[in-house]
Amino acid sequence: MFSPFAKLRSMMTLAVAIVAVFGVAAAQKPAAPDDNTGFEAIFDGKSLTNWDGEPGYWRVENGTLVGETTPEKTIKVNTFLVWRGGTVKDFELKAEFRLTPAANSGIQYRSVVLPDVSKWAMKGYQADMDGANSYTGMLYEERGRAFLAPRGQFTRMTEGRALKQIASLGEAEALKAVIKTGAEWNQIHIIAQGNTLIHVINGRVMAVFIDEDSKGRAMEGLLGLQLHVGKPMKNEFRNIVLKKL
Repeated sequence: MFSPFAKLRSMMTLAVAIVAVFGVAAAQKPAAPDDNTGFEAIFDGKSLTNWDGEPGYWRVENGTLVGETTPEKTIKVNTFLVWRGGTVKDFELKAEFRLTPAANSGIQYRSVVLPDVSKWAMKGYQADMDGANSYTGMLYEERGRAFLAPRGQFTRMTEGRALKQIASLGEAEALKAVIKTGAEWNQIHIIAQGNTLIHVINGRVMAVFIDEDSKGRAMEGLLGLQLHVGKPMKNEFRNIVLKKL
């Protein structure tokens, strides 16, 4: 049985502990918002310098990279605007994008060109995006292992190409609500370090993937922007910046 003094001492000890915890929490400053420190622009907003794409489908307009197909000007295979300023290994990439409703696009990274298919065909990791936002944010591998990390999933591929889910990042539909449509712009942030790949859109983590498939993974390669076969579409990109890690 506790004496009144023992109870008082116990309560005081608890109060001191609570004050100490909240004092530490108050002393810790919240993380500052991310910025572009260490990033370099890889699109000058004026020209296709260092960018290589199929003639007639890509142009610069009002500071924006535009890929477009029309009923009269179609493509038979997916075509890419390839960045020729170098390759990427461990890096962070940020870009803003805007797509028409029927559009299908993506950002290729650590990829290769397939000259047997087309001078502008690519294979490799893709930060997927589409006008309907059915797949926007997911990690897809173009002409490879296909769906690697659907939106809202943290996955791992082991040797033997067994795909396993490690954790949930949120419901796919809830994350879809973060993605803007129409005339509004979205920002994508891709982080690739070692065999870990992360996709972020508008400040929300959309997909995380750990690639332990040593025969299938790529550790270095090219960047590219996709123009997909299908209905007429317009894919726009701007403020493309890169930081090598």
